[in-house]
Amino acid sequence: MTTANVLQKLPLSTAALAKSALIGAGIGLAIISIFVFGVDRPNPAWGTYWQIKPLLLTPCASAAGAVFFYLVNNLQLTGYLKAFALVAGILGFVVILWVGVVLGLNGTMWD
Repeated sequence: MTTANVLQKLPLSTAALAKSALIGAGIGLAIISIFVFGVDRPNPAWGTYWQIKPLLLTPCASAAGAVFFYLVNNLQLTGYLKAFALVAGILGFVVILWVGVVLGLNGTMWD
């Protein structure tokens, strides 16, 4: 009796993964820029360079969310499982992006 190899190595394109991460970072940078550059008079308690933390942290978090989206949608699924993976990937990206925004604005605009 032979056992079937259920787990197969999925093809992973590093170029597509990097492209997905860059697109995610761009989305995160665009969203956090709306908040950061929309402040006319920042609170003096925030410090002089308060914009650096959110402008670095949020794009990194959203790039991780985009990588999660890519990996979930790269699974070889069919039918309703593929649709479920798409919804789970979008939801995961949005949640990770939201956590990045909260962590980036923590101590400044998010009190």
